[in-house]
Amino acid sequence: MKQAMIFAAGLGTRLKPLTDSIPKALVRVGGQPLLWHVVMRLKASGFERVVVNVHHFAEQIVDYLSENQNFGLDIRISDETSMLLETGGGIRKALPMFDEKSPILIHNVDILSNVDLASLYDHAGNYDATLLVSRRTTKRYLLFDDDMLLRGWTNVDTGEVRSPISNVNVDSMNMLAFSGIHVIAPPMLQLLNNMPDRFGIIDFYLKYCDRHAIHGYAKADLQLMDVGKIETLDHAEAFLSALEKKE
Repeated sequence: MKQAMIFAAGLGTRLKPLTDSIPKALVRVGGQPLLWHVVMRLKASGFERVVVNVHHFAEQIVDYLSENQNFGLDIRISDETSMLLETGGGIRKALPMFDEKSPILIHNVDILSNVDLASLYDHAGNYDATLLVSRRTTKRYLLFDDDMLLRGWTNVDTGEVRSPISNVNVDSMNMLAFSGIHVIAPPMLQLLNNMPDRFGIIDFYLKYCDRHAIHGYAKADLQLMDVGKIETLDHAEAFLSALEKKE
């Protein structure tokens, strides 16, 4: 069974004032909420079970899914209204809602892309975790070796490097940006229980990348847009329209 989690619990502060009255997941692009776009992509890719975590205006998301009969999917709610658990803590809290024998695809609600989610999910079966990455300009990069296995992280502005591997040579690494879409396999999921209640998923990957195969999946023709900022909404309409024409 293909299963996925949508991160929809964020406060959406970069989308204010829209998120003063609605959650980020229900901000509309192309006439539909961001959550709709991700759910429809997952459904079209054969995913059957989807867990959505909620915090900010949680009841609006619950009502929206209920009004739409969960779009014919097995959609479950992971309630974080009492405390935001960050990306890693959110996955850990939701684990009981998943089939423990199948990988979980994680997808930020504010990401639009042309990624074939079914192919990504199938490809991920060869690794403990698979991170969709791209060659784009940013301040923070994940570091991958020639086999595209995660070896660390760096901030190019500050020069900070984080890695469980001593003396990792940043210059010899492939520096790639994380997309907010990744797949975690069952063996790796069990290790989440070793972490605190709140933690970032990248911190988790960096802790274990010297002992587990955490793979970077770099799609050559990747088109991806983070719709997390108010100034990106107009561009998102055009981006979405272009994607739909190509499909």
